Amino acid sequence: MSPPSRRPPPLTVGVEEEFLLLDPSTWRNAPHSAAVLAGLPEELRRHGRVEFRRSMVEMVTPVCTDLRDLHCHLARHRSAAAEAATRTGTRLVAVGATPIAEPDLGINDTPRFRAIARHYGPIAHDPAVCGCHVHVGVADRALAVQVCTRLRPWLPVVQAISVNSPWYGGSDTGHASWRGIQLERWPSLGPPPHVESIADYDAAVEALVASGAMLDRSMVLWYARPSDTYPTVEIRTADVAPTVEDAVLIAGLVRALVLSALDDIAADRPAPRVAEHLLRAAHWNAAHAGLAGTLLDPRDGRARPAWDLVDELCAAVKPALSCLGDEELVHASLARLRRDGTGAERQRRVYDCTRDIGAVLTALTVGSADATS
Repeated sequence: MSPPSRRPPPLTVGVEEEFLLLDPSTWRNAPHSAAVLAGLPEELRRHGRVEFRRSMVEMVTPVCTDLRDLHCHLARHRSAAAEAATRTGTRLVAVGATPIAEPDLGINDTPRFRAIARHYGPIAHDPAVCGCHVHVGVADRALAVQVCTRLRPWLPVVQAISVNSPWYGGSDTGHASWRGIQLERWPSLGPPPHVESIADYDAAVEALVASGAMLDRSMVLWYARPSDTYPTVEIRTADVAPTVEDAVLIAGLVRALVLSALDDIAADRPAPRVAEHLLRAAHWNAAHAGLAGTLLDPRDGRARPAWDLVDELCAAVKPALSCLGDEELVHASLARLRRDGTGAERQRRVYDCTRDIGAVLTALTVGSADATS
């Protein structure tokens, strides 16, 4: 990506965070989302969302233009949801996938959720997973489609930075993001297609709906997509972050990638061509290894040290970070990530010291001391 040619108006950014509700005596999923959302302070209830599973709570920030404001909103939302969870006897836990078990595999009873469950069958009843979805404002859907195509080569790197779910069934899966592996069962999820126009995008969606892979247009679950609700590009590849600082890092990098893509579009620079099989392999590699090894570079099909690709991403978005005033904050967060490791690495470090997955999940409980640092 080339540097922005001029200082743009601030790009808006917002974050949706999904959390698990866990029983602190067993660390199994607890189906108490309705009580937790009802227990939020009145002024924050509009920022809480019902999710597909009854053991999940989603919190949505307001639209922000400054990462420091975003940090404040994320911290406030996490604190309020954690307090509401504690009052129900559960804990709000920032982990990307169900770590022990989910005895109640029911769904929240809405017409849309019932339709999804009927259409996809057992896939819809897989144990709950939690993501961090970043929205960045763009002028219109046609522009959003072009941005998504240009982000494709970098999305596996964003995924690798965010990995935070190594556990399933009480054991280490050997994957840094079990969420990323589990979600591959959904037929309408994965990297976005390479499309050049809104007409190409709509044709691709219509074909997938006709095939049944998508129940309807609302089931566009690609890792980057134009939002049907907001004038934004939505990036969906990240696990929910273990800390607010990790979430802000993901949001800052995503916003800089979007700004760089917008400048490429304005300059009529072509979108990079990336082979679909290499891109899917790169995402699997990212979910498997995180930053603790090599990643596949989908641009040339070579396995490279993971941090080399992180450094290349940072170089690509450096001018955009500078334009947005985010360079110092993002670089400090990346230095901390390089020192402390990803969420998955931090979890494994706690487990290696304690041999107790309960200690790991206590460290991931929102509002606890950050034992995973």
